[in-house]
Amino acid sequence: MKHPLQSIKNQRQRIFFILLGLTLLTMITMNLLGNPLVNAAAPYGIISFELAGNSQRAAQIIRSWDQQEQIIAGFLIGLDFLFLALYSTTIGLGCIWARDVLAASRWPLTRFGIPLAWGQWLAAVLDVLENISLMIILLASTASPWPELARGFAVIKFGLVFLGMVYVFLALAAHLTKKLL
Repeated sequence: MKHPLQSIKNQRQRIFFILLGLTLLTMITMNLLGNPLVNAAAPYGIISFELAGNSQRAAQIIRSWDQQEQIIAGFLIGLDFLFLALYSTTIGLGCIWARDVLAASRWPLTRFGIPLAWGQWLAAVLDVLENISLMIILLASTASPWPELARGFAVIKFGLVFLGMVYVFLALAAHLTKKLL
């Protein structure tokens, strides 16, 4: 099945690097804004909240944040809706580009490029569901099933993003190897 990003051919590199720049800028901004959320109960800030996994842990993390920090957490969850569109499209386009690089180098992993590109958009959908779960936890209730759902969505999302990034870096290694040989 074709991926819509495959239609980007002439400007692929330019679009990829623009998206990458915007993704990194948003990620850095989110990390800077999220620094106040890091504490003993949430050693990884908002990531700890995403992965809380149960009602007690989610409530503990929320209690560890004062009112301003809870507002920051809500803002970061909102900003993540922009970020998820950026990272998923950036990595997805990277997977399409990587597929072409691997095909030119005759590497056997070429066939994984398109499914991994679709996987990045699936990761974005899971991220939306995770964000909805986190907002319910933050604003309404830490009760089950919201912390468990948020964690499940996050774990799968992180796995898909990781696989996509590994695939892109593999293609980069193949490209550099080909240039050096």
